[in-house]
Amino acid sequence: MEKIYTLQETADLLKVSTRSVLRYIKSGRLKATKIGQWRVGESALDEFLNQSKNRHDKPRKK
Repeated sequence: MEKIYTLQETADLLKVSTRSVLRYIKSGRLKATKIGQWRVGESALDEFLNQSKNRHDKPRKK
């Protein structure tokens, strides 16, 4: 069974604020489900981290 994280747990794992996690969710960068409160699955968190890693590996356009 997949681990499900609360908004605060997700923020702690990403080392960002809960407000940042909400921005990621609302922008579509981080998949989450609202079950009373927002919940983030472990696979969605892994996917987000991989996308973020790939985003930083690409050279920036000037």
